[in-house]
Amino acid sequence: MKALLNTRFIQTPLEIECMRWSLIVIFLLFGYSKWFDYEAQALIPLIGNSPLLAWTHSVFGIQGASYLLGVAEWSIGLGLIVGIWSARITLLAAAGSCLTYLVTLSLIVTTPEAWEASAGGFPALGAESGFLLKDLVLLAGSLILFKHAVVQQAHERR
Repeated sequence: MKALLNTRFIQTPLEIECMRWSLIVIFLLFGYSKWFDYEAQALIPLIGNSPLLAWTHSVFGIQGASYLLGVAEWSIGLGLIVGIWSARITLLAAAGSCLTYLVTLSLIVTTPEAWEASAGGFPALGAESGFLLKDLVLLAGSLILFKHAVVQQAHERR
């Protein structure tokens, strides 16, 4: 029993593991959707108007850009899983997660009709901005995991 209590997973606070697994599920499911045409088509106005992502359509095509995002999302999700046993891997995956959500939040600014014109524009959420705004919470969760991994690595070095 004592050996079980000394495992890293048990020593990690419950809320950290809940956040980790929430992000894992989101990355794996959203990554999965990127393999289908319906998602690639839905991403056109988001990616096509983003100065950070528009190049992916010209380099990889519509579906290829979606595949690229799917691979990135699955990689981060798998990194968070492997990170259960390695603070260094969690650090990398959480950094990737933070970057992901910073980029998706930037889409609120660059996507046409992100703000509902019939309600006077900003701050009336349009369909796209309403969907993307949830990434603010996911960014906060990613920062929590990142910080936790930094603290864990500092403890491991002692």
